[in-house]
Amino acid sequence: MLIDPLRSYDLIGDVHGCGHSLEILLERLGYRRQGGVWRHPWRMALFVGDIVDRGPRIREALHLVHDMVEAGQALCAMGNHEYNLLGWSTEAPPESGQRYVREHTVRNERLIHETLTQFADHPGDWRAFLDWFYELPLFIDAGRFRVVHACWDSSLIEPLRREYPDGVIDEPFLKASAVPDTFAHQVFERLLRGINMRLPHGMTLTGRDGLARETFRSKFWADAPQTYADIVFQPDALPEPVAQMPISSVHRAELPFYDADQPPLFVGHYWRQGQPSLIRSNLVCLDYSAVMFGKLVAYRLDQETRLDPDKFAWVEVERPEAPHEYGN
Repeated sequence: MLIDPLRSYDLIGDVHGCGHSLEILLERLGYRRQGGVWRHPWRMALFVGDIVDRGPRIREALHLVHDMVEAGQALCAMGNHEYNLLGWSTEAPPESGQRYVREHTVRNERLIHETLTQFADHPGDWRAFLDWFYELPLFIDAGRFRVVHACWDSSLIEPLRREYPDGVIDEPFLKASAVPDTFAHQVFERLLRGINMRLPHGMTLTGRDGLARETFRSKFWADAPQTYADIVFQPDALPEPVAQMPISSVHRAELPFYDADQPPLFVGHYWRQGQPSLIRSNLVCLDYSAVMFGKLVAYRLDQETRLDPDKFAWVEVERPEAPHEYGN
């Protein structure tokens, strides 16, 4: 994967089918549609994944991003929702004990329902985009900056890049992820879904989408955390008794750590809210709940080695670009 070290990039958060808002954002960033492709005279767009699901213009968003990538005007990483669609459409190996990599449960279908519906009358598009998803890298390491959808874990990325140098995997690797505890399973779970810690004592948490979960999304950059409140990173707050509990030794051992001296890292996935801001000077989450009437956010990266809190750009997503649900 060729990344020009001297080029400037616009890193864009989770789109989730908000195709109209994406066009507004690109225009605000100085891109113009020429020959059917959004282009900028000297900048390039870089998407952190999750172009699909939930929103009303999923096909349009995919065509827009795909055409930019094919024309050399953008790069796009794989998100967990692109992985979900591949898994939904791919038979699992016999040793997994299941029929598909992503089982056809009611809950899983609900999460991708909008995408399936919008492609129902476009089978050619559907097959073409599934093939294209295999071209999306699980990580992008440009040297001076990095991109991954949910979590940069060097203990997985380094062995992954020895087998797949650009982070672009294939169908056998995808199928292997259906088998718990395999390397492929660990890679997809950690890089695309982050650290989902199990709540203590078998507790569950009902999110704002009405789904009950036994896990919560956790930080991978917390320096010397003491309690679960120090590591939670999601819109749904932990129950107060859990928040104040000391982190167990088992959970503490699960936490990788992205050091403040490492290159700037861009992630999506975590449904932030409010004014776009840095997590710290080398880390930013660009997912601001666009499809939940939030913001579609970009960071305008030039040659800085420490991120600048004044370099965000965004559009407020209008209510016609509403979601049908929130979930993993």
